[in-house]
Amino acid sequence: MNILRIAFKELTGMFIDDGALALFSLLLVLGVGLAVKSGLIGPTVGAALLVAGCLAVLAESVARAARRKFRR
Repeated sequence: MNILRIAFKELTGMFIDDGALALFSLLLVLGVGLAVKSGLIGPTVGAALLVAGCLAVLAESVARAARRKFRR
Protein backbone atom coordinates (compact mmCIF):
# COMPACT_ATOMS: atom_id res chain seq x y z
CA MET A 1 0.00 0.00 0.00
CA ASN A 2 2.86 2.36 0.76
CA ILE A 3 4.29 1.83 -2.74
CA LEU A 4 0.97 2.85 -4.30
CA ARG A 5 0.88 6.01 -2.18
CA ILE A 6 4.43 6.94 -3.21
CA ALA A 7 3.68 6.24 -6.89
CA PHE A 8 0.54 8.37 -6.76
CA LYS A 9 2.41 11.19 -5.05
CA GLU A 10 5.16 11.13 -7.69
CA LEU A 11 2.63 11.00 -10.52
CA THR A 12 0.64 13.97 -9.24
CA GLY A 13 3.89 15.83 -8.53
CA MET A 14 4.78 15.63 -12.21
CA PHE A 15 1.68 17.59 -13.13
CA ILE A 16 1.03 19.73 -10.07
CA ASP A 17 4.45 20.67 -8.78
CA ASP A 18 3.58 24.32 -8.39
CA GLY A 19 -0.01 24.86 -7.28
CA ALA A 20 0.00 28.56 -8.16
CA LEU A 21 1.18 27.81 -11.71
CA ALA A 22 -1.66 25.32 -12.20
CA LEU A 23 -4.24 27.63 -10.64
CA PHE A 24 -3.25 30.72 -12.63
CA SER A 25 -3.11 28.70 -15.86
CA LEU A 26 -6.61 27.34 -15.28
CA LEU A 27 -7.94 30.80 -14.43
CA LEU A 28 -6.32 32.23 -17.56
CA VAL A 29 -7.86 29.57 -19.81
CA LEU A 30 -11.24 29.97 -18.11
CA GLY A 31 -11.23 33.77 -18.41
CA VAL A 32 -10.12 33.86 -22.03
CA GLY A 33 -12.48 31.03 -22.94
CA LEU A 34 -15.45 32.83 -21.41
CA ALA A 35 -14.47 36.10 -23.11
CA VAL A 36 -14.24 34.43 -26.52
CA LYS A 37 -17.43 32.41 -26.00
CA SER A 38 -19.41 35.50 -24.98
CA GLY A 39 -18.12 37.46 -27.94
CA LEU A 40 -16.22 40.10 -25.97
CA ILE A 41 -13.06 39.29 -27.90
CA GLY A 42 -12.38 37.44 -31.12
CA PRO A 43 -10.65 34.08 -31.36
CA THR A 44 -7.42 35.59 -32.68
CA VAL A 45 -7.20 38.03 -29.79
CA GLY A 46 -8.07 35.19 -27.41
CA ALA A 47 -5.23 33.08 -28.80
CA ALA A 48 -2.80 35.98 -28.42
CA LEU A 49 -3.97 36.52 -24.84
CA LEU A 50 -3.49 32.84 -24.05
CA VAL A 51 0.06 32.85 -25.41
CA ALA A 52 1.01 36.07 -23.63
CA GLY A 53 -0.75 35.02 -20.42
CA CYS A 54 0.89 31.59 -20.35
CA LEU A 55 4.31 33.17 -20.87
CA ALA A 56 3.65 35.65 -18.08
CA VAL A 57 2.44 32.95 -15.68
CA LEU A 58 5.44 30.77 -16.50
CA ALA A 59 7.88 33.67 -16.05
CA GLU A 60 6.35 34.50 -12.68
CA SER A 61 6.59 30.87 -11.59
CA VAL A 62 10.25 30.64 -12.62
CA ALA A 63 11.04 33.90 -10.83
CA ARG A 64 9.31 32.65 -7.66
CA ALA A 65 11.23 29.37 -7.80
CA ALA A 66 14.52 31.23 -8.28
CA ARG A 67 13.80 33.44 -5.28
CA ARG A 68 13.07 30.38 -3.16
CA LYS A 69 16.28 28.69 -4.30
CA PHE A 70 18.47 31.70 -3.56
CA ARG A 71 16.95 32.16 -0.08
CA ARG A 72 18.25 28.73 0.94
